[in-house]
Amino acid sequence: MLEALITSKTRINLLLKFFLNSSNKAWLRSLESDLGESTNAIRLELNRLFKAGLLITVDEGNKKIYTANTAHPLYLEIHNLVKKHIGLDRIIDKITSRLPNLDKVFLVGKLANGIDSKVIDLWFIGNQLDKKYLLELVEKLEQKLNRKIRYIILSNTELANFLKGKSADELLLVWER
Repeated sequence: MLEALITSKTRINLLLKFFLNSSNKAWLRSLESDLGESTNAIRLELNRLFKAGLLITVDEGNKKIYTANTAHPLYLEIHNLVKKHIGLDRIIDKITSRLPNLDKVFLVGKLANGIDSKVIDLWFIGNQLDKKYLLELVEKLEQKLNRKIRYIILSNTELANFLKGKSADELLLVWER
């Protein structure tokens, strides 16, 4: 969907990196390895997004660290557009409205770090979730989105144990009751 609107693959990848998860931060060389694109192409797009006020920078030593400008008037619009691009909005709408015991949904994995992937990794948090019904919903969504959805189901207690070993940067809360 975004490819029809934005012709630069590099720009789309940067929007995913910074606008899906606003806590993502990166510098030029790290983006080169994350995105697998040339530093020149990345630098040009970073400069365009920075000049438009969509990104802000902080100097750390000899590195210029980029992050999304969440105060920009278009931040929420771009954030929602990126969520629609990967299908996260449909997942949230379909699943959260049909599972009454669902408390939270986290995005984890590559997409949580802003790297495009054909696999959407999710954690569904709640007590006594209907696993068979969730599997049916996920299978239907996979066909519509043309992406695989990999998920785990955790109780609130299990979540607390999992969070002990995870960094806050590895998780993105995408829905909460």
